[in-house]
Amino acid sequence: MQGTQWPERFVDLKRQIVEATPDYEKRLTESWKDLLGELDKRAADIAQVGPDYIPQVRYEDLDKLSAEEVDIIRRKGTVVIKDVVDDSEARAWKTSLDDFIKANPHVQGFPEQDKQFFMLYWTRPQVQARAHPNVLKASAWLNKQYHVKSGKSLEGVDLNVPLVYADRFRIRHPGPGWDRFPPHVDGGAIERWEDENFRKCYADILSGNWRAHDPYELEGRLDARSSLYGRPGQATIFRSFQGWLAMSEAAPTQGTLRVFPDLILSNAYTILRPFFRPTVPLDSEDILKPENWVFDISTPDFPGILILADGFSGPRPTPELHPHLRLEKTMTSVPKVNPGDMVFWHCDVVHSVEKEHTGQEDSAVMYIGAVPKTPMNTEYVKKQAETFLAGINPPDFVKDKPSTTYVGLGVDADVKEPIARVAMGLPIQVA
Repeated sequence: MQGTQWPERFVDLKRQIVEATPDYEKRLTESWKDLLGELDKRAADIAQVGPDYIPQVRYEDLDKLSAEEVDIIRRKGTVVIKDVVDDSEARAWKTSLDDFIKANPHVQGFPEQDKQFFMLYWTRPQVQARAHPNVLKASAWLNKQYHVKSGKSLEGVDLNVPLVYADRFRIRHPGPGWDRFPPHVDGGAIERWEDENFRKCYADILSGNWRAHDPYELEGRLDARSSLYGRPGQATIFRSFQGWLAMSEAAPTQGTLRVFPDLILSNAYTILRPFFRPTVPLDSEDILKPENWVFDISTPDFPGILILADGFSGPRPTPELHPHLRLEKTMTSVPKVNPGDMVFWHCDVVHSVEKEHTGQEDSAVMYIGAVPKTPMNTEYVKKQAETFLAGINPPDFVKDKPSTTYVGLGVDADVKEPIARVAMGLPIQVA
């Protein structure tokens, strides 16, 4: 996967992690075999159903969902929320973004010769979309899927208060060749194992009890360091869900999002995979049999994590290294969306973007995730607000070239509602 050798210190890390569990080899091996059996059954279900496996709800029904409906969303980790914003408003944002790009031909994006993914954060449509009360209320609903098992009050945390994380947008043209986004998980790479706080989020998995894993337990997320190596573009905040808002129609095969729609199983497999190795070649027809995998912590590598010059990337599961996920069959395209619909996926969900766009029109989305008020997030939003007012890229992202300016950026006056000003870290206007 990469030519760089893994440092030997990661052998010590593996040993340190498992030694916290008594009789760890036996317990983890039993847990692994149980997980593989469950994955076998669930993968068949997912592959058979296809896009309809992804829950869809109307924005106006969010607070009317039954406990069973909410549990399905939580387990699958992905949801389409219909009609968050009026179609006409979402389409108008897309038109305004097209105009912005024409007025600012020097914008950064890729592919270089036909830009479709733009390194822009503060255009007026983006600022207006993030400030939309419905967008923020949908974010708060998602944030409130998290909880604190201990029941204790956490200082500086309010799941009812959504915050804004400025991100980019894409306007993808019809055609093939979009291979920048294979199956992956954002929000931390080797940090999931290396950072002690982040690792607490997966404590049940790592102690041989993956069925007890709760991906919505908030406490471990608060101090989890998802960017130990300061790699540009690596989010340093906690997003409860990643998400995007559609500015066009997009259906399966039209360059849309794909997900592995079982959050607990993908988390358990991704986290345990570095502690097991196959005893048969990776391309063996018997690779899926549980008896052909053994517990092994003698090597430093973490399959699916890539070593880069400035840190680590991933997790990036592949059919070769993560065969039991059956990614060729289980990566599921989200159902058709219309302008104003939003798609959200839990921060741990394995996701990708379809390689081909077989439709006739652009597939356009703004990336808008759900971010709760926590001490770490509040601090980031304060710094982010300074970059907004200055018209420069947010703290987590690569800085523009010095003296780069744009025509048509959003300004303070575009953020009017109190809920939006709080979310943006801006002072509330007093009449």
